Amino acid sequence: MKTTRFITITLAVLANGVAFSAEPNPAIDYPAFLSEAKAVQSLRESRRVSEGAFLRMAAEPDTVVLDARSADRFVMRHVKGAVNLPLPDFSEEALARIIPSKTTRILIYCNNNFDGDPVAMPSKVASTSLNIYTFNSLYAYGYRNVYELAPLRDVAQSRLPFEGTRILKSPPFPKATSFEGIDLQKTVAP
Repeated sequence: MKTTRFITITLAVLANGVAFSAEPNPAIDYPAFLSEAKAVQSLRESRRVSEGAFLRMAAEPDTVVLDARSADRFVMRHVKGAVNLPLPDFSEEALARIIPSKTTRILIYCNNNFDGDPVAMPSKVASTSLNIYTFNSLYAYGYRNVYELAPLRDVAQSRLPFEGTRILKSPPFPKATSFEGIDLQKTVAP
C-alpha cells in the first residue's frame, strides 16, 4: 500500500514537472559561486591572521573591522571599533557606504572565532562559518584586501577588546577564599 502510494505521488510530481524543471534565474548563478569560491580558496588561506596580527592591523589607518553577523548579535558583543553590515544586507551600495574604497584593508571575524558566549556568538557548523561566506562575498564585490581572524579564542581569554550589551562594565568581584583568617574553601557548612 505504501509503495503504491509513493509511486503514485512520484509519478504525479514527475508528470507536472515540479521536481525537475526550473525556470532559469540570471540573478542566481551557483556554478559561478563554486568557481569563485575555488579561486578565492588559496587567497583566503594566505590571509588568515593571528590574534596579534589582527590587533596590530586593526590599529592601522585605512583599515575597517567588519562584523557581518546579525545586528542583534552585534549589539550583544562585537570587537571594539567594528562596523556591522549583516551578510544578507551586502549589496554594492551598502558596502560602498561603509567601505568606499575597494583597496581598504578589511578585517573579518565571526562567531566561530570565539567560545564562551553562546548567546552573542553561537558556534556554527564549520562548513557554514560566516567567515567563509563573508570573504567570498567581499571578493565577489571587488574587495581584494581582506584578512580573516584565524584562531578560535575564548572571549574571556582573547586579547581583542569587546563592546556590547553582554560585556561587564567593571570586572566582577574576586571570589573570597578567606574571611578574618578562616579558610572558606575548607569550611564545611553544617
